[in-house]
Amino acid sequence: MQKSGYGQREIIKFNFENLDLNKNEFFGNSPPSVFVGRHGYPDVNVGVLSPVKTMKDAHMLDSPKDWIKMNFGDEDILKLRSKLVNSRFKTKIKGFNHKFINLSQEIGMAHKPVEIEVELKNKPINKLKLDRIGNPLSNNANAKNIRLTENPKIKTIVDKTISDIDLKSVGGLKKLYDRGIDENFLSKILSIGLLGLKKNRKLVPTRWSITAIDDTLGKEMLKDVKFENCIDHTRVYFGGNLGNQYLIAFFPGVWNFELFEMEVPFKENPWSKNGKYYATDYEKFDSRKNYASETAGGYYACRLGIIEKLKKLGIQGSVLALRFITAEDKYPLGVWVCREATRTSVNGGFIEFEDKKLAIEYLESFVKKKFGQNISEILNISKVLNEINTQKRISEFF
Repeated sequence: MQKSGYGQREIIKFNFENLDLNKNEFFGNSPPSVFVGRHGYPDVNVGVLSPVKTMKDAHMLDSPKDWIKMNFGDEDILKLRSKLVNSRFKTKIKGFNHKFINLSQEIGMAHKPVEIEVELKNKPINKLKLDRIGNPLSNNANAKNIRLTENPKIKTIVDKTISDIDLKSVGGLKKLYDRGIDENFLSKILSIGLLGLKKNRKLVPTRWSITAIDDTLGKEMLKDVKFENCIDHTRVYFGGNLGNQYLIAFFPGVWNFELFEMEVPFKENPWSKNGKYYATDYEKFDSRKNYASETAGGYYACRLGIIEKLKKLGIQGSVLALRFITAEDKYPLGVWVCREATRTSVNGGFIEFEDKKLAIEYLESFVKKKFGQNISEILNISKVLNEINTQKRISEFF
């Protein structure tokens, strides 16, 4: 397998795990994990993911936060994901016209692994699909029958939120997030049609639900952050995970956010509209009106981690984020890598500057020393850096 570079979609053979599936049926336990595809929309594939035997730590097969805590590398994560069979069936996004939908929803609601019995129509296809948004997915097979062999364990707050058919999806997401429910779980219950007003509930492809969660949670927190006082001095953070390093600067001023993504050493970025070595997106104080088309899901994942930090500190600021994709990033594992790498960066130590000019000079010298690259072009065209020199007082926005 070759290095993925900027994380374009790949389909590869991956033989770390022998599925040991002699028959087209098995007993296993879902992490819990449910996947909703997007091809053929509005008719989509829904899959229940599980190993072909009961595993003691099945939750580890679908738990990005644990992967980070355990300091897993790319291949460690691929090994885990290659153990999962995606037992799927076709259904419409509304009306939930398939007999396995309710079962899939029960699994999606659970907070602990769920024992299931699966009968397949065909042997799983041993191909591991990788892209820059969703978690690695492997071993697709068409389900003939799926049956729960135990009652799923569901948290009370989750059950109450999902049962409230008069609560809009944004309200439900915020309620659960504020109670410590993480993004991985939220994207599952949104994708499997368990949130929102009863008349509006439908299946959402997992790829879309992941970015929707990051975007929605970020916007909701920004409503509070935008009323906070501006940071007094510039702070610069650096850190990351899995070959993704983030250099992030909080400058005095009202909320603005700009992200640049680049692979080191520099080469043309396939997502750049102008053929540059970087992809970039930006938003002003009044937020974006359209999708971040160059940096895509990575934009919203990075932004969420930064807004979380600003809210925790009780401040706002103009934020410049630089993502460096290094040789350690061997395979695209999903946009969660960007979210967790950002959190690692801003939750670490920082250097503080009273003079913004000195901070900018530091950014350039740091990248030159760390990666041997010159980012003067980025610093010259940065909208955040140009804006902080002419930014209005926050009182002028109200």
